[in-house]
Amino acid sequence: MVSITTLTFFRFPTLKSKLWAFGQMQFAHFFIAKSPGLVFYKLMGSGRDIGFSLFPDWGVYALLGVWDNEQAANDFFSHSAIYKRYQKKSSEQWTIFMKPMQTKGLWSGGNPFTPSSELDANNPLMAVITRATIKPNKVLKFWRFVPISQRPIQRGCEGLIYTKGVGEVPIVQMATFSVWENLDALKNYAYNSIEHREAIKKTHQINWYKEEMFTRFQPYKTMGKWEGKDLLAPYFKS
Repeated sequence: MVSITTLTFFRFPTLKSKLWAFGQMQFAHFFIAKSPGLVFYKLMGSGRDIGFSLFPDWGVYALLGVWDNEQAANDFFSHSAIYKRYQKKSSEQWTIFMKPMQTKGLWSGGNPFTPSSELDANNPLMAVITRATIKPNKVLKFWRFVPISQRPIQRGCEGLIYTKGVGEVPIVQMATFSVWENLDALKNYAYNSIEHREAIKKTHQINWYKEEMFTRFQPYKTMGKWEGKDLLAPYFKS
């Protein structure tokens, strides 16, 4: 058995459904935490803009799960009462199944992602989660620099399929999720973007993170649709 990671996005289109989703940020934990085979999870809100954002997207929430194995994840999505409630309240649900490839750092004091021994050498897709808790005395400096660091994404990056900013606590606990066509596309953004290189430099100079993590994944399966389609389906061989 090999542990796998899932990330599910939910879209809530109406005021009533948005209020329900906001309430679940407190009340859903009781039900999610009891899911068989779930070893780590985070229920998160999202940002309105690309990447880190000060402004919430009240219509989109995300559920990250690390599972003992794929069967445990499948059972949750097929039979879980809390997931069925999320399905009923939301207009779209999109789940990406992923195998961890490389991970560094901590999330809530630990690292739940164990690199998989069952990667597919013929699958070039690359997903990345970058997550950080910002030190209280560095919050202002961090957010002043965010617009500059995100310019490359806003201009458009070759090979970027999808990206979304998510987080547990607004302003201080933030993460970005992105999916790339291949490793070369990711490296081109990471190493050839002046703004991104400057962000890395400032991270070391200013030391504005209390906790940070960077993890690469290999997406290998999806379920559902986002923005009316399965964004990764064209990349999976039948």
